[in-house]
Amino acid sequence: MPKKRKMPTNFFWGNSISSMQTEGAWNIDGKGKSVYDIREATDSTSDWKVAIDEYHRYKEDLDLMKEMHFNMYRIQVSWSRCNPTGDGAFNDAGFAFYDKLVDGMLERGITPMICLYHFDMPLALARKENGFISRKVMAAFVRFAEKVIEHFADRVKYWITFNEHNLYFQKEVFRISGYLKGKKTVSEMYKIFHHTILAHARIDEYIHKNYPNLLLGGMLAYTETYPATSKPSDVFAARKIQEFSNNNLYDAFAEGHYSNEVLHFIEQNEIDSDFQTEDKEIISKMHADFLAFSYYRTDVINADKIPQDAVPNEFLSYGGEANRFLVTNDWDWAIDPLGFRNTITKIYNRYHLPVFPIENGIGLREHWDGKNMIEDNQRIKYHQDHISAMKDAMFIDGAEVMGYLGWGLIDIPSSHGDIEKRYGVVYVDRSNHDLKELRRVPKKSFYWFKSILEKNGDEL
Repeated sequence: MPKKRKMPTNFFWGNSISSMQTEGAWNIDGKGKSVYDIREATDSTSDWKVAIDEYHRYKEDLDLMKEMHFNMYRIQVSWSRCNPTGDGAFNDAGFAFYDKLVDGMLERGITPMICLYHFDMPLALARKENGFISRKVMAAFVRFAEKVIEHFADRVKYWITFNEHNLYFQKEVFRISGYLKGKKTVSEMYKIFHHTILAHARIDEYIHKNYPNLLLGGMLAYTETYPATSKPSDVFAARKIQEFSNNNLYDAFAEGHYSNEVLHFIEQNEIDSDFQTEDKEIISKMHADFLAFSYYRTDVINADKIPQDAVPNEFLSYGGEANRFLVTNDWDWAIDPLGFRNTITKIYNRYHLPVFPIENGIGLREHWDGKNMIEDNQRIKYHQDHISAMKDAMFIDGAEVMGYLGWGLIDIPSSHGDIEKRYGVVYVDRSNHDLKELRRVPKKSFYWFKSILEKNGDEL
């Protein structure tokens, strides 16, 4: 083992978020409604109208990030804030907000990264075209993306198209793609997925042709899947999930082609993915500058539970099991730092492109008593163990890693709207149904990050 594990001086440490989980301000300054804006609160979730009100409090949040020595903030530019109907006139006031946000980062020495789509389809476009199942929506998104890239190219170097792109190749696709009606068939899943890949390919070509100094990455929700036993059918199912959920997309991003196994599966099963003759050439031009991913947990697959006619995209829906060797959080997400190291190393060994984990963290139930600091030792241990595992991938395995971004490190509602599933090192004082004053309160982990990053993580 190397004696000295000194981190690169240009390594990125920071925070990742989405627009709908942070901004609020859902109906001001010309913003159009997104599909999230009409989702109502439930007993265990909030609505999306306020979130943590970063639209008005971004300076405070940026100051907190600077105090922690963060040097990157990955944001999302809301499609419906900048183009209220999705395919109509652009909204100058929407761009003005992101101008202030990006400029505020730069003033504090924080490098911005922009994600262009994070599940919140403009409502008008979803109702009109049923989301990304339509090629018209794909074209509208590319138009929006080109406008945003042109606007920020002088200040933003790092770009992502779709958050967790492999979710569009799973059942989750029907919740995140603007899909509002239909039978949720396998062909519809494959069609929506293909349209999003085509959109990414067109944006890839646009960036590399017009802005050669910008860097574009493809991003997955990377969840390593272990076989439940050494039984060959379990090992086979785990490999199949890996090919469809991860390799197929990274092959496209990095090498410009879908997996041969996936293409053969589509042909043999007569799946209508809307793959047209000219699409192959469009996809062939893709060449990601880095490969990004989110990482929270690992899964286990038991092949005995998978129906004979199940598509690989849905294996885990049937055969997923708990890992008896790992502890979990309250949402049964397995905590697996070694899986994080293995993921980083596998990606780098296969593609030889810089690897960038841009989401990592643990959701915990926490309550602030209004006086005492939250002692979130479990969160500190989670991040410490995962950062140490990342450094093992770098210094023992030889992987090239660009940075480490936590998820929602200032508390935000979860992707399903539950503020009580908290990832933050800063507590935001609100509940699902009581906004209170949205006060920001640093937790113990805030000061841990501050001390660790003051020395660029070298002491871990």
